[in-house]
Amino acid sequence: MTQNLADTSRPAAAVPAATTVAADNAGRSRGWWREAVIYQVYPRSFADSNGDGMGDLPGIRSRLPYLKDLGVDAVWLSPFYASPQADAGYDVADYRAVDPMFGTLLDADGLIRDAHGLGLRIIVDLVPNHSSDAHEWFQRALREGPGSALRERYHFRPGKGENGELPPNDWESIFGGPAWTRTENPDGTPGDWYLHLFAPEQPDFNWENEAVADEFRSILRFWLDMGVDGFRIDVAHGMVKAAGLPDLGSHDQLKLLGNDVMPFFDQDGVHDIYRVWRKILDEYPGERIGVAEAWTPTVQRTANYVRPDELHQAFNFQYLGTHWEAAALREVIDVSLDAMRPVDAPATWVLSNHDVTRHATRFANPPGGTQIRTAGDRELGLRRARAASLLMLALPGSAYLYQGEELGLPDVTDLPDEVRQDPSFFRQAGQDGFRDGCRVPIPWSGTEAPYGFGPDAGGPSWLPQPAEWARLSVEAQTGDPTSTLELYRSALAVRREHPALGAGTEVTWLDAPEGALAFRRDSEHGSFVCTANTGPEPVRITAPGRILLSSAEAAVLDGETVLAPDSTIWWAV
Repeated sequence: MTQNLADTSRPAAAVPAATTVAADNAGRSRGWWREAVIYQVYPRSFADSNGDGMGDLPGIRSRLPYLKDLGVDAVWLSPFYASPQADAGYDVADYRAVDPMFGTLLDADGLIRDAHGLGLRIIVDLVPNHSSDAHEWFQRALREGPGSALRERYHFRPGKGENGELPPNDWESIFGGPAWTRTENPDGTPGDWYLHLFAPEQPDFNWENEAVADEFRSILRFWLDMGVDGFRIDVAHGMVKAAGLPDLGSHDQLKLLGNDVMPFFDQDGVHDIYRVWRKILDEYPGERIGVAEAWTPTVQRTANYVRPDELHQAFNFQYLGTHWEAAALREVIDVSLDAMRPVDAPATWVLSNHDVTRHATRFANPPGGTQIRTAGDRELGLRRARAASLLMLALPGSAYLYQGEELGLPDVTDLPDEVRQDPSFFRQAGQDGFRDGCRVPIPWSGTEAPYGFGPDAGGPSWLPQPAEWARLSVEAQTGDPTSTLELYRSALAVRREHPALGAGTEVTWLDAPEGALAFRRDSEHGSFVCTANTGPEPVRITAPGRILLSSAEAAVLDGETVLAPDSTIWWAV
């Protein structure tokens, strides 16, 4: 049942007063989101207020001062809606209710208000591609059987074969197996099939049905009226399917993702949806934004989602998937900036999130994609992760941080099978199913689990935390000038203060030794240089200015600066 606030007549929560909108020379609005550092909170793993082992909204609310002190501009919350939790909340049963495990709507209201009081903005996840199979619409569609108008809001189809025993087409689920599940008619006979690009508990909406479009326009306004500052749109590339749902004609379809436009992903019709949504966002004060999670074959196709009349940002997954190697990084940076410039959108930069192996572990291993099952060389991974974070934060545009990366957390690669909850872990031939490793609750304080995640020493956490995380806690790292946490705090402070950092569209590449990168950024009030060594050996450079910050100790030898292996230095010029 949808929850309702006790006082529904109050005005919407105010936006942060500290976020003055600047303008460029042409007088166009240059919004906060063009240079924002946005911190992703995975609610079940951030902070547990009541000791049940599951993070919640009051826990997040209590830790907002930490995020303010860290120096971020906005907080993106992964789903906290009412849900059976078949896919960690990305199976939504009620888009206007908070799941009791996370709290209530009043808790959400208080969190938004507290965040705004601290000058932080709140972005919430929106899941429009599919609902939970527990959603009222879907349950009624099943009960009412063939011919129900509710079935038009999803993709119900008769099966192929003599008795309809085969799926309607050859599409495969991202989580493995067919993308179709057969229903049972109210009289007990085998029925139609329904489409689910993810788990069977996540039936896809039919966005050709106007009732679906109406519902989500209403959902947008509900949360905008609550005061949220924007939406991260899950599977933003997936809502529209090719007419007739044609066969793909191949198996192992996951291998094609990111390389081709699929009949169920990145169809041009999605852009009509976002043009409508942009008008709604623009009706509200304070520059509310939409952020696309759009896995597309190219950065150029990603740019389609952020044209001036569509969304404001789109995740740069091509950058996330690039290994720690100078030539590859330079290429993806250039391609990203070149793609965003014509549509006047900021590039975004991200290294980790709740769906991929943490970059401290990816970079601890040889190149191998975004899902890594081995711990690798932990020392090497941390060294590279620190350097990569400084490089990312120096680039023009907006940056995303995933909770715990500021602590240098690695993935937990040795979780026992019996504690895993990733739905794709339990299905064959789908995603690797090891996303739980990046979702382990983060450590705050103390010497034993749950390390301040919950209120009680020795209390539970929904996924077990490694013993070595005691030395990685917020408490253990605070005040240590060599810690990763203090490196992030310093980097975000410098980024906010230096006039050549933050928003922009250009970098000027400088000569650098093989395996290294160097670029300059200029403003009317100062210049900045970033140098990064991605190689295993030190390299020498002529110092371009005064060192602002370094991910590793820098040495001077014979008048030259020595860049340590896998390190980044920021310079004031």
